[in-house]
Amino acid sequence: MTDTLAALISAQDGNAPAIGAPGRVWLDYAGLADQVAHVALALNQAGVGRGDRVAIVLPNGPEMAVAFVSVAGVATTCPLNPAYKQEEFAYYLEDLKAKAIILTEDETGPVHSAAVAQGLLIIRLAVDKAQPAGRFTLRAEKSAGTADMTPPRADDVALILHTSGTTSRPKIVPLLQSNICASARHISASLALTPADRCLNVMPLFHIHGLIAAVSASLASGGSVWCAPGFDALKFFSWMEEARPTWYTAVPTMHQALLARAARNSETITKVPLRFLRSSSASLPGPVMEALAKTFKAPVIEGYGMTEAAHQMASNPLPPGTQKPGSVGVAAGPLVRIAHEVENHLIDGLGEIVISGLNVTPGYEGNPEANAKNFFEAEGQRWFRTGDQGQFDAEDYLTLTGRLKEIINRGGEKVSPLEVDGIISAHPAVAQVVTFAMPHAKLGEEVAAAVVLKEGMEATESDIRDFVGAQLAAFKVPRKIVILTEIPKGATGKMQRIGLAEKLGLVEKA
Repeated sequence: MTDTLAALISAQDGNAPAIGAPGRVWLDYAGLADQVAHVALALNQAGVGRGDRVAIVLPNGPEMAVAFVSVAGVATTCPLNPAYKQEEFAYYLEDLKAKAIILTEDETGPVHSAAVAQGLLIIRLAVDKAQPAGRFTLRAEKSAGTADMTPPRADDVALILHTSGTTSRPKIVPLLQSNICASARHISASLALTPADRCLNVMPLFHIHGLIAAVSASLASGGSVWCAPGFDALKFFSWMEEARPTWYTAVPTMHQALLARAARNSETITKVPLRFLRSSSASLPGPVMEALAKTFKAPVIEGYGMTEAAHQMASNPLPPGTQKPGSVGVAAGPLVRIAHEVENHLIDGLGEIVISGLNVTPGYEGNPEANAKNFFEAEGQRWFRTGDQGQFDAEDYLTLTGRLKEIINRGGEKVSPLEVDGIISAHPAVAQVVTFAMPHAKLGEEVAAAVVLKEGMEATESDIRDFVGAQLAAFKVPRKIVILTEIPKGATGKMQRIGLAEKLGLVEKA
């Protein structure tokens, strides 16, 4: 079994296309293998090898995708968000204990300043656009000495990412070569990927979703991935015509933005039929899943993933299986169970979702307290607590009720923000919604929601409240609904519930 990224790539047909991008010639698997060899030689000569940590800060696109898989074939890859400020880069680079950093040829901004201040080996990446997508050369500005030139093994760390850290200090998540390969195979199997499949990637490649679901799963199946420079709803449909994908994967806010432009691009949707659409990283409201399926005339496969699981944990099945709106599907790789939210044992019914399997991180780095809190042994397995609350139905489909830390506690009544999202998103005038907790002097927390209306549509706060009140108990109806032109989002396009009340200036008075 191939349990390293390098082995996954070398097992594919060398003549088949692997990496594409706007206006670029395709890089085939033989070219990708050659590029991996070039990166290995360049890093080894610069004194970087097995076990060394290499930060990568590059724009989204084919070079970032290939840098990820090729560096992981030599050392440990640590992608970072290019939008960070210098203080953030300084924090993450020090926390990662990076030995080297890969930057574009002309990068002199905040990340360069942070890298120089920490004495990191700076490796410059140069691109000749006449070359196939993902081809580049590396030039180290100095040498870091000698390196272990032994190829990484299955139990070596391939990728390091940080948790989002919305309510606490970000935790370091090391993912082994075997974790990534297991997850890539799980996703490939769930989506029945073959060498004929092509993913149009619009997800950021410093995040687990794009790195594993789009890039790694495609390469594990011998398929191809066309790397856009990021998400752009205005360009997406022209990219479809150029890339000719069979699928794409995105977060719900991206899908909703595409739905808003789908009618004027119906010809492209017909001309480039998708085998399926995939959604992950945040819960997809049921009405949005139904609208996407109707618009693109293709099944919508919602996946449930997180960084600590090397992405996928559950997935709605492809036809002839059923895609259940509002559910994240059935277990799709690791074992998925429900645990008591405080005590370390498994239960039936509503509780904390836990997982166990080959794709699960061995544990947070340098954080014994978090490991003790998030991992436990039961029924002969080691389980990881996801922090999500949910339950299975009679057909073993999993439904999330929310992050445990996002469940709204309204005077002792627990409200699932996802349930309220699902109702509000069915309102004919609503394009996007995020329900969140608003501080309240007497109740502790009150229900609030931020809404973006569809273009050309109108609705008042009272209209939406009445719509929700007709379907949910009074205590679940948002006391405050804010109508916005755009909802604040995180770096990966996910809407942020925690801290939204403060961002919007919603602090309840007594």
